[in-house]
Amino acid sequence: MRVIGGELRSRRLKSIPGLDTRPTPDRLRVTLFDILTARIRGAVFVDAYAGTGAVGIEALSRGAARCVFIERGKSAVETIRENLHALGLEDRASVVVGKVSAALARQRADIIFLDPPYEMETEYAAALEQTDAPLVIVQHAARFDPGDAHGLLRRVRLVRQGDNALSFYGRVPENTPP
Repeated sequence: MRVIGGELRSRRLKSIPGLDTRPTPDRLRVTLFDILTARIRGAVFVDAYAGTGAVGIEALSRGAARCVFIERGKSAVETIRENLHALGLEDRASVVVGKVSAALARQRADIIFLDPPYEMETEYAAALEQTDAPLVIVQHAARFDPGDAHGLLRRVRLVRQGDNALSFYGRVPENTPP
């Protein structure tokens, strides 16, 4: 696994052995950050269910001001910290250890990326209900629909790529009908 673009392009990232995490495929990360190009510079980015931290590190490489990594798996947290250290990113990042739905309520961010384990379908709604960020992107199985609306968030874009999909949610004013 490697950083795809930005100042850290081609730098290698440590992976987590086994099947406990599902890294975001390189091609899907390229698509995601091509879409985010105009919004990423200077943004506060949250990588929730972070795994190795590859998506958040990609955001930092492409100009995000800060990234908060939320993860509860011990080996994943260690891997994120090792990757941040190896790339010299500790001063622009923080790692929150714990349950994502609880941690999201305390985070203020411009962009949130959610990538829960695909088999944990109830996690999508629980996490989406906990945030009021202006942009939330959810990676999910192409066969699964996480819904068009969650609180003040409405899906504004859906991108499918193979077995994966990205749903983009934007915040709408409270007085806007669903």
